[in-house]
Amino acid sequence: MDTDVFHFLGKKIGRGETVQLNIDIARLHTRTAIEVPIIVARGKKPGPVILLNAGIHGDEVNGVEIVRQIIAKNYHQPTAGTVICIPVLNVFGFLHQIREFPDGRDLNRVFPGSKEGSLGSRFAYFFMKEIVPKIDYCIDYHTGASKRFNFTHIRIEGVDEATIALAETFGTPFILLSKVLPKSFRSEAVKKGVKVLLFEGGKALDLDRVVTKVGVAGALKVMHQLKMRDFSKEIANFPKTTPVTLSASTWIRARFSGMFRTYVSIGSFVKKGAVLGTISDPFGEFEKRVTAKHDGYIICSNHSPIVNQGDALFHVGFTKK
Repeated sequence: MDTDVFHFLGKKIGRGETVQLNIDIARLHTRTAIEVPIIVARGKKPGPVILLNAGIHGDEVNGVEIVRQIIAKNYHQPTAGTVICIPVLNVFGFLHQIREFPDGRDLNRVFPGSKEGSLGSRFAYFFMKEIVPKIDYCIDYHTGASKRFNFTHIRIEGVDEATIALAETFGTPFILLSKVLPKSFRSEAVKKGVKVLLFEGGKALDLDRVVTKVGVAGALKVMHQLKMRDFSKEIANFPKTTPVTLSASTWIRARFSGMFRTYVSIGSFVKKGAVLGTISDPFGEFEKRVTAKHDGYIICSNHSPIVNQGDALFHVGFTKK
């Protein structure tokens, strides 16, 4: 993968070079080109190729901020190997502050894509053909969906020992073992042999400094572990974290529509039967409790004050006995 001359998107990049390239595979209906900037930084020594990818959903700005900080602080400059940074993959969604592609599709549900498919499918096809074959590792940054805040954690399938070790190195409070979703970027990249860490932290259209710090620190720890650059000084200033591995999880959904209030802090441990919050009508006629179905940790909490029946309220991770 990491040869003396790195052929990437039609350009030859030598060792020690840093370049910015642009993906230009689609245009708006006004014929305006929408380019996706990609920053490629190469070390002078051989090493692995890692992709730091964010914004596959256009409203997940925490990941964009994490990759932006890595570039702004020159952390993406390796001494060995190659670092590919894509701060905003779904530029279309980012421009409109929405999750989807212009064709209304979730980009993370159309991989590996099709050369003759929808706009999102064509973009996914290009990504799988031109970028994924060049990489060995990937950190894919995500946040919770609208108004649902994810406590920082890494998601992996938990079947590859090297990926497990990297997840532990990254150092989020939790590692959630979750099966890959069909047609997601992670599922297709893993099929190609790429070791993928999927980072979750924060919520859509929101910047959270704590989440950002964890995301940046994790990337540095992983690159240090892969011997791409010595980040010993930076790592010494990071808090030491021993991740808790969660082998299963479940969603607690609203049984009623109404005004929602939570009583528990995200990231906290709860016992089965504990009252997590309440749902009430706005007229004082009823107030219903929301209780935990398992002992476990709150890894996602709904921040909306008004919910509908069936809405996801809490994501609880636990370890199967």
